[in-house]
Amino acid sequence: MDKIAYFAIALFEAVLGVFGIRGLYEQPRYTVVEQLDRGVEIRAYDERLAVETNSRGQGDGEAFGRLFRYITGANRGGGLIAMTAPVEVGGRRIAMTVPVEQGTAGTMRFFLPRKVARAGAPEPTETGVRLVHVPAECMAALRFSGISTPEARAEQERILSEVLAATSRKPEGPSIFMGYDPPFSLPFLRRNEVAVRLEHDRR
Repeated sequence: MDKIAYFAIALFEAVLGVFGIRGLYEQPRYTVVEQLDRGVEIRAYDERLAVETNSRGQGDGEAFGRLFRYITGANRGGGLIAMTAPVEVGGRRIAMTVPVEQGTAGTMRFFLPRKVARAGAPEPTETGVRLVHVPAECMAALRFSGISTPEARAEQERILSEVLAATSRKPEGPSIFMGYDPPFSLPFLRRNEVAVRLEHDRR
């Protein structure tokens, strides 16, 4: 696929994303193994491959740009790689009450299409971008719509923390944010999620 066709498809996907239509984006495979209170899901994810960079948080355009350049040619071979969903941003403990802020260390990830992972993903050529193998794992996730402001994230993470506290499941490491839509999508159609990886649940 040449670059003109690639960006035309990307633009078409972005236009659909305005209306919450994200069916063209490949997503990581998972199975919901348990439904908890208040919409919290326990999910078993298959192993997957991601491209990752350091990030200052959810709105870090520089981090997003590095990852976007990777899938649009900043890789060995200069190949074009389809965009997927979600974009994952992480870097703090769920016990904290404010989301990742500018200046806070964390990571941003794009998950690579399964076809690319099977064929052998090309190495990044830009400094600070790396391939990461994510093993099969269990996560607790809570979905919400609207604009993901710091206050909205904090509220959803509070709910997630409270629900998990009433179970035997324990978070492992920092909480993450998963965004499935472009920033210009209609707020009430957006799919946002806060999640944590769970201790002793790796398959």
